[in-house]
Amino acid sequence: MTFDDVLEQTSAYLAGEKDSITIANNWSQGRTVYGGISSAVLFACVADKITDERPIKTMNVNFVGPLLCDEPFTVSVTELRVGRNVSQLLAMAQQKGKNCVVLQACFAKNRESKVVVKNVDSHDFSLPKKPTFIPPIPKVTPKFLRQFDLAIQDGGVPFTGQKTAHYKGWFRFKKPTSTFTFVHLVGLLDAYPPTLIQMLKWPTPASTINWNVEFLESDTQYTSEDWFAYHDITRQAEYGYGITEANVWNHRGELIAISRQRVGIFE
Repeated sequence: MTFDDVLEQTSAYLAGEKDSITIANNWSQGRTVYGGISSAVLFACVADKITDERPIKTMNVNFVGPLLCDEPFTVSVTELRVGRNVSQLLAMAQQKGKNCVVLQACFAKNRESKVVVKNVDSHDFSLPKKPTFIPPIPKVTPKFLRQFDLAIQDGGVPFTGQKTAHYKGWFRFKKPTSTFTFVHLVGLLDAYPPTLIQMLKWPTPASTINWNVEFLESDTQYTSEDWFAYHDITRQAEYGYGITEANVWNHRGELIAISRQRVGIFE
């Protein structure tokens, strides 16, 4: 199942042509569906409610419980408020009567303002010539990683006992997609492993509990072949939980998203 297949299924669900959505096992991340693609499905469902020019500004996702592959689930959308300038929407994925993923999104009209502060964050990463090879170890390497190219330039492969807790590099879709929208960007943004698990010497369960993304641009004029630069740091970690924060740039060096996660390590 490709990313486009998932989006086509989601579109059919929104059109009332299907009564559920099912994501295949090739998108698995441990016992659950890869968080980027489940978030992308919910994001597509809330974006479908936006009828005017209101680009996404902020997205918050809570991974409440496992969303299983090869099992149907439904998505409900609630319009919390639609104002003159800002729309707040909530989407929830439910499977077998249980809440699995909750997404809240804020869309807002762009307006003229005297307040302008340009972002100056930059990186010095060189464009990759090829992706990093990540060994497909059964029951260790998540299957969903086969859908993406990661080019790690600093930071370690998971479960190799590193002293570092950060990543610098690039990523993109491995297979071409028909278009590249904010839905695709959401699906891509969660592809890197948590920064913390490279410090562990043995495979250990880990999961993202909460994910926040701030979007800095109003359009996505890219293709799935474009590389995006990624710098993820660990802000703090103890008691089995860590906070990570990542900057994401497009191939022109423009910061397009800030991604923050609360990650649980279950040793």
